[in-house]
Amino acid sequence: MFRGSFEHNIDEKGRVAVPATFRKLLTIDDEPTSLVVTNSDKCLVAYPIDKWEQLEKKLASLSQFDPKVVAFQRYFIASAVECPIDKAGRVLLPNNLRKFAGIEKECFFIGNLTKFEIWSSEAWKATISEITDNFGALAESMGEMGISL
Repeated sequence: MFRGSFEHNIDEKGRVAVPATFRKLLTIDDEPTSLVVTNSDKCLVAYPIDKWEQLEKKLASLSQFDPKVVAFQRYFIASAVECPIDKAGRVLLPNNLRKFAGIEKECFFIGNLTKFEIWSSEAWKATISEITDNFGALAESMGEMGISL
């Protein structure tokens, strides 16, 4: 599972080092694998290939006549790009995705269980501040779902 948060710099070519703890989860037979990166809310979301394929199967099973399904797929799937991790543990984030998320020189990697998010520093700081301000209500909601902290 992906957990934790890590701040990293992006080089002039748009490459960024994947955090070492995340890379361990993305290695097969001691070789780095690929991620599928797409746009999400205010950030990018990155999936290991196997998790992405599971998501694709679930989405493909939904009604293609449901306008919400079609709209979601247009937004989420159309932006998806397979991004290999190089031998140095870096991933090249495509320019269009970096622009979407406002990622320029620095970014945060945020673990999110079976996937992770990549945020611009500014957007992450604003988002985590808002979450922190509302954490009591969020914790209460989790309790109502049977999750105790």
